[in-house]
Amino acid sequence: RGCVRYQGGSQQNSAQPGSSRASQLRNVASPGAIKKHQKSLSAWFSHQPNEERQFGPSFSLDAVHVDPVIRESSLEEILKPSPDLTIQNQLQQPCRKVISLHNLFDVDACGRQVKNVVLYGTVGTGKSTLIKKMVVDWCHGRLPRFELVIPFSCEDLSHSHAHVSLRRLITKKYQHLRDVVPVLEASNLKVLFILNGLERLNLDFRLAGTELCCDPNEPVPPSAIVVNLLRKYLLPEASIIVTTRPSAVRRIPGKYVGRYAEICGFSDTNLQKLYFQLRLSQPGCAGEERQERSSAEQENLVEMLSRNLERHNQITAACFLPSYCWLVCTTLHFLYFTRTVPPSQTLTGIYTSFLRLNFSGEVLDSTDPTHVSMMKYVAKTVGKLAYEGVMSRKTCFSEEDLQQCFEVEMKTESELNLLEVFRSDVFRFFLSPCVQPGKEHTFVFTIPAMQEYLAALYVVLGEKKTLAQRVGQELSEVIGKVSEDVAVVVNIISKVLPLRFLPVLFNLLKIFPRYFSRVSGKDKDAIAHTMAEELFKEEDYYNDDVLDQINSSILGVEGPMRHPDEAPDDEVFELFPIFMGGILSRRNRAILEQLGCSIKNLAAFEIAKAMKKTVIRKGRKGLPPSELMDYLFFLHEFQNERFTAEAVRSLRAVNLSSVKMTPLKCSVLASVMSTTCHEVEELNLTSCNLDSGSLRTLFPVLLRCKALHLQLNSLGSDACKEIRDLLLHDKCVVSSLRLANNPVGEQGARYLAEALAGNRSLTQLSLLHTALGDPGAEAIARHLAENQHLRELNLGYNSLTDTAALRVVEVAKRHETLDKVHLYFNDISEDGKRALDSLRMDRDGVRALVFLTAGTDVSDYWSHILNVVQRNLPFWDRERVRQHLALLLQDLESSRSQTANPWRKAKFLRVESEVKKMLGKLQDGTL
Repeated sequence: RGCVRYQGGSQQNSAQPGSSRASQLRNVASPGAIKKHQKSLSAWFSHQPNEERQFGPSFSLDAVHVDPVIRESSLEEILKPSPDLTIQNQLQQPCRKVISLHNLFDVDACGRQVKNVVLYGTVGTGKSTLIKKMVVDWCHGRLPRFELVIPFSCEDLSHSHAHVSLRRLITKKYQHLRDVVPVLEASNLKVLFILNGLERLNLDFRLAGTELCCDPNEPVPPSAIVVNLLRKYLLPEASIIVTTRPSAVRRIPGKYVGRYAEICGFSDTNLQKLYFQLRLSQPGCAGEERQERSSAEQENLVEMLSRNLERHNQITAACFLPSYCWLVCTTLHFLYFTRTVPPSQTLTGIYTSFLRLNFSGEVLDSTDPTHVSMMKYVAKTVGKLAYEGVMSRKTCFSEEDLQQCFEVEMKTESELNLLEVFRSDVFRFFLSPCVQPGKEHTFVFTIPAMQEYLAALYVVLGEKKTLAQRVGQELSEVIGKVSEDVAVVVNIISKVLPLRFLPVLFNLLKIFPRYFSRVSGKDKDAIAHTMAEELFKEEDYYNDDVLDQINSSILGVEGPMRHPDEAPDDEVFELFPIFMGGILSRRNRAILEQLGCSIKNLAAFEIAKAMKKTVIRKGRKGLPPSELMDYLFFLHEFQNERFTAEAVRSLRAVNLSSVKMTPLKCSVLASVMSTTCHEVEELNLTSCNLDSGSLRTLFPVLLRCKALHLQLNSLGSDACKEIRDLLLHDKCVVSSLRLANNPVGEQGARYLAEALAGNRSLTQLSLLHTALGDPGAEAIARHLAENQHLRELNLGYNSLTDTAALRVVEVAKRHETLDKVHLYFNDISEDGKRALDSLRMDRDGVRALVFLTAGTDVSDYWSHILNVVQRNLPFWDRERVRQHLALLLQDLESSRSQTANPWRKAKFLRVESEVKKMLGKLQDGTL
């Protein structure tokens, strides 16, 4: 049956390319015109969208393109009844009859030449990108089957209602083809028409709806041109490829189609890996700076991502769609290669732009009279499902959950039709079968963060309303419109007739809309309350920050996999309030307006106003470091400078200890803190993986911090050079600087010594365990005399010998303000100790903390020294600490034997017991 049906309008009796007239006409079509056309098309179709240039490096299409799997299909498969929302029907079947893009116009199974091809696929499978690649290939001579390619956007054609001829339509769009178009019909040029996005057009193939037209010069509606091209009444020898969504395939009668082909996306994991390899390994991906380090980081990212794909995690199901592969790469670029964050670059902006790339203001069904935008429909239905999941802390949804969100309010034929289109075209873009063992019959959001984004959009759009609120809003709009019109009429009549009670009645009607507007204002308060409550949930206080959570969801968690019987962790939805704030930013609201989701300026202002007091009050409390990072990230995403300034001004101490401060987080911190110029009492960046680049990014913030904690950050000499520039800056207010447990070294000490000589604000400097050695200490001592403000200097655990220690103390004795020098846990001999004791006896005001003893008495700082040891033991050489504690114990016992004072002996015994207890725990491994 398939062999005898009408195959794409191919005609046996069409004109053959053998006549001399055809050859002459073909010569008229100058090759130069087609070359210009190719150059113009190549420039246009190689152009990447704004999102590529904004959220990552812009590559040529050839450099990063991977062809998706294309499967040959049939009309019988397409016209099967729509399956229920079951896991078996949603799983992608193994692709049979795979066909390449360049072979779509090969002869069919019956040996007939294919002229019309319908290429269909759901949202996000890469139809438009595939067409762009096809056009670029032709421009570069990689598609020799066709001598001329003429692409048309069905979206553009749908906006044109004036009658136009095919000749005029082509020359209007492609001016270089003026000399070619007149001879298209008579010459034997192999022409390919590309009609992208057929779902945008309402086509009527009935003769009563669309008349026959075979004249390229006859003006007809654009839809009639498309219909007659497919009928093969216009340019019967031309080849045509049509792209469309599955729901619109049946708009073209099967007799006019020579081949159906379905885009199956990256159904092969190897294609996903290849895409990530090409995209993330590009030289420009990590920026021009630090190229060697960035290249290693790129390779590491690709390797981790490949391992996660091999585990067949949920990300494998997500990357079945090429669009989500783009989202993954863009998110990784944002997380790893962002050195500075311009105001327009936010995580919410990435997701909003991602939706614009895939939906671009499309209506769900062009045949439906309501013309509801696809994104608006998604926000109302899928957004409701996402919100209910967030509120119940659930990520897996059963078929009953889906039916309650999609079908419970279906009342009309139009609503059921829209649902059917959504199921076939959009459903798998947002929801995919769960791959976790034991949950095969449930669905999850394709990307976890997408659930939180859609839930946030659902709330901010005001879709979360009770029935009374919805009825009240509709009634208010109706009464408001009617009362205005009727009041005008009554006012005129009342001037003639004594009907003075009527204006009073209708003025009362006007009160209802005003009253309802005040009541509806409570919705904004509810949105603000939801945002504030979700942002500061105490049960989420000690989770990883949201940026680390996103990183783990993409790259996976290294280590042993969880046992299937092990209880899962509670679901975390900390991105939900952050996305709410990001959606309210002006730029994201403008993009959502293009998608049919309108959020008014007044609504955004009222929500921010209602939220301000609660957020600032809760943010002022002492938040754990990871939660504080989330709060700062929320302020960055919110993009409201006045709001952020008030919030940051209330933060006098910023504790981000143990938060892995990536370049992105440093940029976010710098960006948020730059909204004000107030002084920060304390900034704790202990164990934050900082480097010299991080310090450069945070330089404006560090200048305004009085107490600066930079311990445990592997800061070497390069970082010390940045710190030197910081301390020598005329606006620096740093008074306390802690650099303990960093590999500062001799060269770093020289930089810090230069800083000490010129700094006027620093009073406390801790260089505990920084590998200074004698040369580093000597450098500090040489420049110490030039400093006039330092009060305390810690050089403990730096392998200092007697000479260096005595040199430092001698300089300190002559210093105007320095009164305390820490020298414990250094290589100081008994002779050195006696020399330091003799210096201490001079009573010149400086106190040198070397041992737990002070002559024949216990040092006043013995507990301080032991506390320092206990705090830093995880980062110190345990054997060396044991040796030093043994020496301290011997010194205590020796000093105790030299005193006859029983009170002093008791003090010695107490300190000895503390040291012995610490030694015992150290040997047992319990300390």
